[in-house]
Amino acid sequence: MTEFIALGFLQRALLAASLTGGLCAVIGVFVVLRGLAFIGAGTAHAAFAGVTLAYLAGLPPMPLALAFGVGTVWITGALEERGRMKLDVSIGIFYTATMALAILFIGLMKSYNAEVYGYLFGSILSVTDEELLFTGLLVCLVVGTTLLFSKEFFFIAFDQEMAEASGVPARRLFYLLLTLVALTIVVSLKTVGAILIFALLLIPPSTAYQLTASLKGMMAYSVIIGVLVSSIGVLLSFQYDLPTGPAIVLLATAVFFLSVAFSPKRRVSATA
Repeated sequence: MTEFIALGFLQRALLAASLTGGLCAVIGVFVVLRGLAFIGAGTAHAAFAGVTLAYLAGLPPMPLALAFGVGTVWITGALEERGRMKLDVSIGIFYTATMALAILFIGLMKSYNAEVYGYLFGSILSVTDEELLFTGLLVCLVVGTTLLFSKEFFFIAFDQEMAEASGVPARRLFYLLLTLVALTIVVSLKTVGAILIFALLLIPPSTAYQLTASLKGMMAYSVIIGVLVSSIGVLLSFQYDLPTGPAIVLLATAVFFLSVAFSPKRRVSATA
């Protein structure tokens, strides 16, 4: 396999997988702790609807994917904040509505477009230099912002009302966190696709949660796991001619079950 790594497209795929795997792992920690699990699936399908509209209209896909993704999380956040609807309910509605829009836009296309389905199922082996640069810039933006506000994000993840009472601008930070989730999902569309991005956001931090009780430790383990399963999944998919997205997710799932089986928390509870 070592001689294959010298191939340019595989190098780009490995770098894109490492970037998006690590990014999803970072943001996924707050998604898991804040109980925003379902938001990943809803936002991914909203972003995919933006992609399909862009291809239908002959426009670049990323700007519309960002608009649809960020718009979805802001609207659902506003509905929850005003007490009109729980977050999981509004996300469920957007999940179905935007997926229906995506199917409608695909049906309006005059011919089959393989690039569109690449965003749905993942097509990391076809990542271009331009897409890799775009991914790198967004990763720097999201990770930099997350590190800058990490303490506040942890605070609102555990108790947003207490954070607000303590003088933390919890409402604005919550919308910032939702925006970062949307950006992360858009960055990862080309890697694992809209269908499987949900798993990449949840599995590495959930695995890390089994291994440590420290928040910093959870973040570190999550990033290591996210990068490793993403890059190894790419290599396995190339070596054995497997779909890349499912290979990454199934590998991450296997690591999760291993972490559950050998979790220090499980041993502690068993001896208590």
